[in-house]
Amino acid sequence: MPDEPKGAPAPQWREDFPVQWERDHYVTRRELTKFLTLGSGLLAGASAAIAAVGLLRRPAPAPRVRIGSARGLSPGDSLLFRYPTDEDPCILVCLAADRLVAYSQVCTHLSCAVVHRPGEGALFCPCHHGVFSEGDGRPTAGPPSRRLPRVRIEQDGDDLFAVGVEV
Repeated sequence: MPDEPKGAPAPQWREDFPVQWERDHYVTRRELTKFLTLGSGLLAGASAAIAAVGLLRRPAPAPRVRIGSARGLSPGDSLLFRYPTDEDPCILVCLAADRLVAYSQVCTHLSCAVVHRPGEGALFCPCHHGVFSEGDGRPTAGPPSRRLPRVRIEQDGDDLFAVGVEV
């Protein structure tokens, strides 16, 4: 090596990390640029393909499920049901004689079950004292920051049907 005098013993680090300088290969700027351009192009193409697949896939239509009867529901009453599957608890609230709203019963903070408090006009999460408005499902107190997913309801005579979920 040029920094070492001839005949001097090699430093310890050279013995531990031997580098064969004549066999070392340097990457030119042109090679690095070519590698970065091709790599970026491949990543952009893969992202575009994933986005296209996501746009082409149509979500399955939500099932129409009978959840109960409007008969006997008066303002302030609530009804528990499960939608769209048996693992998804929901709550229907009768706000007025002709106004029904339904939400997922799962709190958006830590997935505890919310309960209806008719005297307060609210849905309450007992785990962390989160409060949601019964009119639109948005959080009004406590740690939750997202509104409850709304379940779309249709009424056919006295029968109530859940027909979809608005996240």
